[in-house]
Amino acid sequence: MIDIRSDTVTKPTNTMREAMAKAAVGDDVYGEDPTVRELEERTAQLMGKEDAVFVPTGSMSNQIAIRTHTEPGDLMLIDHSAHLIRNEGGAAAALSGVTMKPLPGVHGVFTPSDVKNAIEPLHRFNPITLSPRLRLLCVENTHNAGGGTVWPVEEIHVVAGVAHDNGLATHLDGARLWHATAASGVSERTYAESFDTVNVCFSKGLGAPVGSALAGPRELIERARRFKQQFGGGFRQAGILAAGALHAIEHHRNDLVRDIEHARQFAKGLTGLDGLEVDLNRVQSNIVRFSVRVMSAGDFAYRCHERGVHMLPDGPYGIRAVLHRDVGPEDLITALEVIASVLHSSGADSLRRREPGTPAEA
Repeated sequence: MIDIRSDTVTKPTNTMREAMAKAAVGDDVYGEDPTVRELEERTAQLMGKEDAVFVPTGSMSNQIAIRTHTEPGDLMLIDHSAHLIRNEGGAAAALSGVTMKPLPGVHGVFTPSDVKNAIEPLHRFNPITLSPRLRLLCVENTHNAGGGTVWPVEEIHVVAGVAHDNGLATHLDGARLWHATAASGVSERTYAESFDTVNVCFSKGLGAPVGSALAGPRELIERARRFKQQFGGGFRQAGILAAGALHAIEHHRNDLVRDIEHARQFAKGLTGLDGLEVDLNRVQSNIVRFSVRVMSAGDFAYRCHERGVHMLPDGPYGIRAVLHRDVGPEDLITALEVIASVLHSSGADSLRRREPGTPAEA
């Protein structure tokens, strides 16, 4: 099976497993795991922050960030298709009691004007107790639902600056920030410098089996540690896991350039197939999103899976494929052959007689 559902399906390498097996460990709840502390210090250094806290998942990292910055009843600004909205189970409402005000981003990128327009101006005729307190702006880079969009560094700093100018805290969901750096050449530290906190993930693309971290000022991270424990994230001998993450950030980050190149090659191959629509300009990192015009996305994903290529449907006709370190050039060729065979078996040639852009019956 060529599994390109996500870059979270990667397997630890043998050298990573050896590093994990040899890791020095201690009880992390008591702050006594030396490998966890080494990972946290290294992550904070890479992000240009004072401290970081190691947690099991990216969702937990984002959620403790929200809880750290807000109180129940507060309001946060965020892109309408952000991971925090689509893929974290409504946790912000359930765990922190906050409301999200969606911004009209394009492929995950919104403008300073979008932020300004979302901020209700105060007026003495309006009681300040009526509206929820606007407290936080969240930005996602790269943007998953946007197709792996890489934020331009100038724009990301400007929108964060608008938030700060209006008294808002800022959080960067950088689960795939490593990919933004690999694609643009802009360091993680530079992307993160305008944000109070930043989440990074070690199991997306880097190949670690578990873990994310939240980085920020020492005082905020101390507060975040409380919510990590409260949300059930207390580790014991977590150095075994932290060693995998350490190995990943020290040895696998340079490999992400190859994954991005594979994504572009894969997308270019898709453009030659009747029955699909893909915008090469939208392929900015390791995620490829495309549309199927001859059957439903669910049917297409199922048929490809039957023939050995695993992808995810997204909406009625959308498909997501994510390239990662366990997928080689020969896998790309095979995957494109499978996709072509599925399209051919569905009668894709009939598209030439159908009005362009009109989907076939599922």
